[in-house]
Amino acid sequence: MILCIAQIIPDELLHRIQSTLADTPFQDGRETAGWHARTVKHNRQAEGSHPAVSALREEVTSHLQRHALFQMAVRPRRMKPLMFSRYEPGMSYGNHVDDAIMGSPSGAMRTDISFTLFLGDPDRYDGGELLIETTGGEQTFKLPAGSLVLYPSSTLHRVEPVTRGERLAAVGWAQSLVRDPQQREILFDLDTTRRRLFEESGKTPTFDTLSKSLANLLRMWADA
Repeated sequence: MILCIAQIIPDELLHRIQSTLADTPFQDGRETAGWHARTVKHNRQAEGSHPAVSALREEVTSHLQRHALFQMAVRPRRMKPLMFSRYEPGMSYGNHVDDAIMGSPSGAMRTDISFTLFLGDPDRYDGGELLIETTGGEQTFKLPAGSLVLYPSSTLHRVEPVTRGERLAAVGWAQSLVRDPQQREILFDLDTTRRRLFEESGKTPTFDTLSKSLANLLRMWADA
């Protein structure tokens, strides 16, 4: 499942991120890439050890953990610390698949879901689209600042070359409580439907039955 979520962080936080990163040291993005991805990765990343960067990524992660739609789609068990990336003219990230296993504060984690949080106004740079390969062909994403796209970590994807301006984004990865992507999508659809039903009709017997089915499927499929 590929899902776009608009305005997932508040404008105040977005502007603070933009302002802070403008004065933050960036390093060669190849330093955090796997041996094969290094050959196609050409960007810069904020130094994760910088106190301001560390504080920002914790604050963004906190917002994601409180966002209902993100939680419904991802059902995160663990998340890797965010990375803030910058692409200037001539920079790109060629076709690659994210590492299946990555380190996290609590040890090695499986990557089930990747996501990109766009931090720059799309009118202020040309190129820089995120392209994700799917069975239905390539899908292209260049979202407004503050919006996020999440997608399976198993997909081939790339960032097209930037030809003008600067592409600023945060990227992250999550290990889900539900490993199977089809099961996650079924749970997402059920949860979305029951919430809409509750908004329309309140707590009805139908809502209760849907909630029971959702809870029992999660109980059956969760890797907790």
